[in-house]
Amino acid sequence: MQLPHSNNPPERANKAIWYFLLLWTLLNAIQAYTLEVHADEAYYWLYSRFLDWGYFDHPPMVAIFIRIGDSLRHSEFGIRLMTVLSSTLSLYILWLIAKKYAAEAKWFILVASGIFIFHQYGFTTTPDAPLFLFTALFYYIYQKYIDEDKVKWALWLGVIIACLLYSKYHGILLVGFTVLSNIKLLKRWTFWVIAGLSVVLYIPHILWQINHGYPSVNYHLYEQSTYHYQFSQTWTYFPGQLLMAGPIIGVFLFYYGFRARIKDAFTRALMVNAVFTFLFFLSSSFKGEVQPQWTLIAFAPLVLLVLIQFKQAGNWKQWFQWVAIINLVFIVALRLMLITASPLIRRVGQLKSLFGFKQWAYDIKQKVGDNYVILNDGFQNAAKYDFYNNTTKGFAYDERYYRLTQFDIWPIEDGMQHKKAYWLAKGPIKNVTTDTLNTTGGKWYGGWVSDVRTYQKVKVDVPSAKMSARPGEQLTLDLNITNVYPFAINFSNSGYQHDVYFEACLFQEGNIIQVQEAGEDFHQLPLNSHESKHYQFKFTAPKTKGDYTLMFSLRTDPFLGSKNSRIIALSIK
Repeated sequence: MQLPHSNNPPERANKAIWYFLLLWTLLNAIQAYTLEVHADEAYYWLYSRFLDWGYFDHPPMVAIFIRIGDSLRHSEFGIRLMTVLSSTLSLYILWLIAKKYAAEAKWFILVASGIFIFHQYGFTTTPDAPLFLFTALFYYIYQKYIDEDKVKWALWLGVIIACLLYSKYHGILLVGFTVLSNIKLLKRWTFWVIAGLSVVLYIPHILWQINHGYPSVNYHLYEQSTYHYQFSQTWTYFPGQLLMAGPIIGVFLFYYGFRARIKDAFTRALMVNAVFTFLFFLSSSFKGEVQPQWTLIAFAPLVLLVLIQFKQAGNWKQWFQWVAIINLVFIVALRLMLITASPLIRRVGQLKSLFGFKQWAYDIKQKVGDNYVILNDGFQNAAKYDFYNNTTKGFAYDERYYRLTQFDIWPIEDGMQHKKAYWLAKGPIKNVTTDTLNTTGGKWYGGWVSDVRTYQKVKVDVPSAKMSARPGEQLTLDLNITNVYPFAINFSNSGYQHDVYFEACLFQEGNIIQVQEAGEDFHQLPLNSHESKHYQFKFTAPKTKGDYTLMFSLRTDPFLGSKNSRIIALSIK
């Protein structure tokens, strides 16, 4: 593969790149040090406290990133340290790739620094941070592997692909689309070395999924697909991607990038990955919500395609330089407002949660001492409480109306059983709330719950993910109930302060419309640790025809019930 040579003096270009990377690192480090922890980062920090081969939402690479920095210093900067360093390294690797296509340092700096999503994950530690690093490494080594079919490059690719998959499941798209762009790879025996090595290295995560009942698979492929489609999910995808590319230059980057001429296998891989990744997530918007940052792996090839096209065009218009500078100034100004906690920024809905919760966590800790704190409807606030108090006694009670999280797997709930805990909520709770707390995180309501009794981890396996019935039909559902706790449990209400109920919850378009309780025989069902038993649940189908969803829940006073089974699609015909 013959590549053009840059007209820029190499020493001058390298100096410009080093200055850029230094400033990039400095800005990210300042932001990482000054900004309060994001709820997702606090949640992933809990990952690092319970290191494992997998988690409900994601693979474990983000936990390793955080564990390294947090072991040096428990702080916002500590958990972001690896992200700051890996972001700089990722950009440098992209520059090394771009240099082979005679890219000019000036345009690399203006384009790469103008992509908003690169700024977002320059200091924020989520699974996207390691994903970006291993994406850049993948392209760097793949470029060499195309030219030299050597075992050393195959081994490197096998390791990098495993790291991609350990970072985020989206990594499989990069691998699949790359192979699609170059089917001839299948004829190389070294390709099968890559495939075999990556699979072997990924086996621990596969075994984790098997041992935990495939929680990630069920959530991403089944649970999310039950949500009611809204057209806004699709049409907002386009402005979201333009924003991620750059609030001002985004549309131009897509225009220039997709105009690049494919002259070799590597540029074809870049084009296929960029186009098909954006199309994949566009099609996903018809099934559920697609967050703008999910397309991160498409922006690495987009940057390279833009730079390649610039070189191919030769005499393109200089006005883009000024547009790119304005775009960069706008992004840096926004980041400086975050660093200085500008009152204007603190009014933005999506950013409000980045301010005030550090003191909130300390205030709650002074109220409850070393007791457990229960928060409901999401992992976010419980994780923040845990992070800022360096504890694992903040617990997220995932109600039947919410989705499952890693809190349904961790042993936090185990240690809370039959102890005193403080229930903290955004609204008053009947027969529980005794305190009104005015905090830097807003107004909260709390009260003590003695002898906590919850069954959030009990698994209820249903006979099928889809069912149909006639209106009002009497059904007997054969359920398999499993106790995954390391201790025996029972569902008797005799001698307990808080009663337990086993309920079938019927939903339509996301709203609960009916609850049916199990018979008295359920309370005579003891389970030893890791024991399973069948239970015949007598269920009456709704009288109105239509499509519903059904889920089984264990509810103990004063809580609203947990999500103990997967969702069943119920059709009444």
